[in-house]
Amino acid sequence: MSKAIKVGVIGAGGMLRYHVEGFRLGGAEVVAVADPAPGAAARAASHWGIPKSFDSVEAMLKDTSDLDAVSVIVPNKFHKELAVRALEAGKHVFCEKPPGLNAVEVEEMIAAAKKSGKQLQFNFNNRSRPESRAMMQYIADGTVGKIQSAQAKWCRRTGIPGFGGWFTNKALSGGGPLIDLLHMVDLALYFMDYPAPAYVLGQTFNDFITDKQFKGPWGIPDRADGVNDVESAAHGLITFQTGQILSFQISWAEMIKREEVSVVFQGTKAGGKVERLFGRDGVDETAIDTCELYVQENGRSVNRTIIPERCEDMGRIGSATNFINALKGSEKPLNTPDQALKLMRIIDAVYASASTKKPVALV
Repeated sequence: MSKAIKVGVIGAGGMLRYHVEGFRLGGAEVVAVADPAPGAAARAASHWGIPKSFDSVEAMLKDTSDLDAVSVIVPNKFHKELAVRALEAGKHVFCEKPPGLNAVEVEEMIAAAKKSGKQLQFNFNNRSRPESRAMMQYIADGTVGKIQSAQAKWCRRTGIPGFGGWFTNKALSGGGPLIDLLHMVDLALYFMDYPAPAYVLGQTFNDFITDKQFKGPWGIPDRADGVNDVESAAHGLITFQTGQILSFQISWAEMIKREEVSVVFQGTKAGGKVERLFGRDGVDETAIDTCELYVQENGRSVNRTIIPERCEDMGRIGSATNFINALKGSEKPLNTPDQALKLMRIIDAVYASASTKKPVALV
């Protein structure tokens, strides 16, 4: 594409800023925003200098038919519906995580993308963090060798994002922290070259899902008449057909010292860790990021500290920029629809295993 890529955004919530900044950094024009909440799109358009605003997706697609791409920033239940609608309208799609409520929805999204010939990409923004990009260089150049095992963790002590809203309503969200904070599981799989899963064993817990002591400092307002039917924590183990193995611990509310966000791995040549420690749950400005390699040199254990540039947005802007650059052909997409499908099949299997109390085969 020689001319500037024109993007329309569906959803005027908090994530809009990162999409707008990222798209513009990639040289795209954000020309429209749509949101059904009265006045939301107009306010966002005024704040971010977006030329057009709409109260419906249909109106945006009809009035701005020259859009090249659409980004989707809405509650999880509507990801598939809106992504498919945009793809069928001939637009490339950048969709917030999770890809869908389940693997079946992602299959429908992939089918629509293939039929339209348009690109479908998801906002797995933690792949774009400077720490993750730095670690991938060491993995790609052979320093790490084959990653045989890994541990993925995103644990919050007090991080439930509101009670009774869409986050805690399984019909709208698809699940609790496992599906909301899927980033570290995805990042571990990314480091491991997304191997084919064999078996999944998982357990979910809902001990604190209605306990107001565990509400996070961000999210959406509580709804007294709302539903709280998702897990507050999920733990499990994934084995792969390659012999690799991944364990995970994901929570909104758990008795831990502080919020931890990390992937630790053990390779045949080196181990490593990418980690973010929050001073207060969910507040980026208080976070400490680390990136380390563990090797044996001259008969000694050596820990290498990698110091990438600081990034407070957890790669959100860079992820959106990558989408634009991928459309222009100047970068490879940071993720593929097939990887998203594999991830959602694993998440589906975790919930199935938790329900049946048995391992689930994905061979």
